[in-house]
Amino acid sequence: MVGALRPRDRHGVKVTTQAAGIALVRRSGEGIRCLLLRCYGYWDFPKGELEPGEDPLAAARREVAEETGLTDLAFPWDQDFVETPPYGRGKVARYYVAEALRGEAHLPISPELGRPEHHEYRWVTFEEARPLLNDRLRAVLDWVQHKVHG
Repeated sequence: MVGALRPRDRHGVKVTTQAAGIALVRRSGEGIRCLLLRCYGYWDFPKGELEPGEDPLAAARREVAEETGLTDLAFPWDQDFVETPPYGRGKVARYYVAEALRGEAHLPISPELGRPEHHEYRWVTFEEARPLLNDRLRAVLDWVQHKVHG
């Protein structure tokens, strides 16, 4: 079933939750930047948990729209993805990479929370992103950088 949780990851760890997100990049005169979101002291790419039966790519696009307001995305690197090893209580996050073509990022109000889910966002270079991310997300950043720069 699309979007169904795998009972165990490749290391035999029980997967309890699946999330999906998109590492967004944007080309500018200053080079390629990627979008990071901060919640408290934790930086990440836009992502969230799949709803029951939801396709992971559809969930990733929905989360990007909910968390950044960006909807005009292109996938010039196909719809390849990378997944994190399980973290927390068995969550696995799947990340795609897409180019944000138009629109300004912002932090929309979450109807459930009554405030934005995140405290800050930044468009940063790959080098600026590296110290902001934890090891699990640095591996995702490395994959994104490889996809984008070939």
